[in-house]
Amino acid sequence: MSIVSVEAAPERTDGDIGRAVDVLTQRFGERCARSEAICAQHGHTTTWLPTQAPDAVVFAKTTEEVSEAVRICAEHRTPVIPFGAGSSLEGHVNAPRGGVSIDLSGMNAVLEVNAGDLDCRVEAGITRKQLNSYLRDTGLFFPIDPGADASLGGMAATRASGTNAVRYGTMKDAVLGLTVVTASGEVIHTGGRARKSSAGYDLTRLMVGSEGTLGIITELTLRLHGQPEAISGGVCPFPSVDAACQAVIATIQYGIPVARIELLDPLMVRACNQYSKLDLPEVPMLFLEFHGTAAWVREQSALFGEIAGDLGGGPFEWATEAEERTRLWAARHDAYWASIGLRPGSKAVATDVCVPISRLADCLEDTRRDIAECGIVAPIVGHVGDGNFHVCLLVDTQDQSEIRRIEAFVGRLNQRAIDMGGTCTGEHGIGQGKMKYLRKEHGGGVDMMRAIKNALDPHGILNPGKITPGD
Repeated sequence: MSIVSVEAAPERTDGDIGRAVDVLTQRFGERCARSEAICAQHGHTTTWLPTQAPDAVVFAKTTEEVSEAVRICAEHRTPVIPFGAGSSLEGHVNAPRGGVSIDLSGMNAVLEVNAGDLDCRVEAGITRKQLNSYLRDTGLFFPIDPGADASLGGMAATRASGTNAVRYGTMKDAVLGLTVVTASGEVIHTGGRARKSSAGYDLTRLMVGSEGTLGIITELTLRLHGQPEAISGGVCPFPSVDAACQAVIATIQYGIPVARIELLDPLMVRACNQYSKLDLPEVPMLFLEFHGTAAWVREQSALFGEIAGDLGGGPFEWATEAEERTRLWAARHDAYWASIGLRPGSKAVATDVCVPISRLADCLEDTRRDIAECGIVAPIVGHVGDGNFHVCLLVDTQDQSEIRRIEAFVGRLNQRAIDMGGTCTGEHGIGQGKMKYLRKEHGGGVDMMRAIKNALDPHGILNPGKITPGD
């Protein structure tokens, strides 16, 4: 049984979908899969939303093949759902109206690297780890790190960010241009390699964050950065969440160019200790990383240590050895899996909000108080340098009273963030799971979003049932 409500889908047009799948099978042969297992895997969601599988999966190899598949689906008014790595968290890859999933994971080539201009062009199915492995010997790297080894096309579609966002920005800052297949199957190119342009509407930014509802991204031109000469990182305990948040605010206000600054609450520290075999004190903890020259990262680390000490935090233990830094950050990235160990047999559901950093301490303290009053298990971790944090809810899906408490908690969390001048999602996106909060945040702006959707996808075949209800 579903433990959150998903907007009821309109009647399926099985006949049209069936004809589209038959034509696609004739065209793509074995690369148009119809098996129940493959379809279910492409509708699988990492949240508590029910799996809604497509009727078939097309494994595309080129932009031209994506275009051809979309044209066939458009002719038969068949929904099309793009699929990258399947790591999205709000039901983005579900097929609530049936249809065809287009899997772009085989489109994973690096097409061009322009080291002098600090950019590259890649296919949408390549993951961030694959790209950085390719770039390793060039002296360049791609910094956007959402934790999961997501595809770059999916990261652009959901406007991903992650641990490095406080210094390097999010996908909206990293994407220079796109190749996109529209609802009619037409291939368009947005943006370019120039660092600025005044030429018409910014179609690149329109597509970034559109979650596959306006077009299917097949290629990206991305901004790269030079690999830093030196990296230092470490951990710093604090007596309270408020003190840790005040240290974050002071660090940002003083202009210290921290690359990563992550908060783990005491419960999340306990989970990471158990899962990753660490021995950190189970108190509010900041994980930090600084990039630059050897002298610069020493100076930055020392400055942060002084800030932490003034707020009762510390000692700030930092290291430049890659092995130790990797061990710490691997523990941070494994926080989701570590959380499950706090309540074996539960379902882990991650949700996120983002607020101005001046309201971060208030929002976190109110949220932790709410968790305690609800009697639920929910550790917190956050990209607190930009006011974004995640709550990992551990749910007994057989306990209906607990489900109701958690659903009410999630609603209060989203409203709390919006009331504080923030957003119902800093990086997970809307998908199916957060549609009900979008109008609370944007009001009449949702009607404008729907108007854009209807103009670019008049038959509603591109990832329907996501972002705007009733599209």
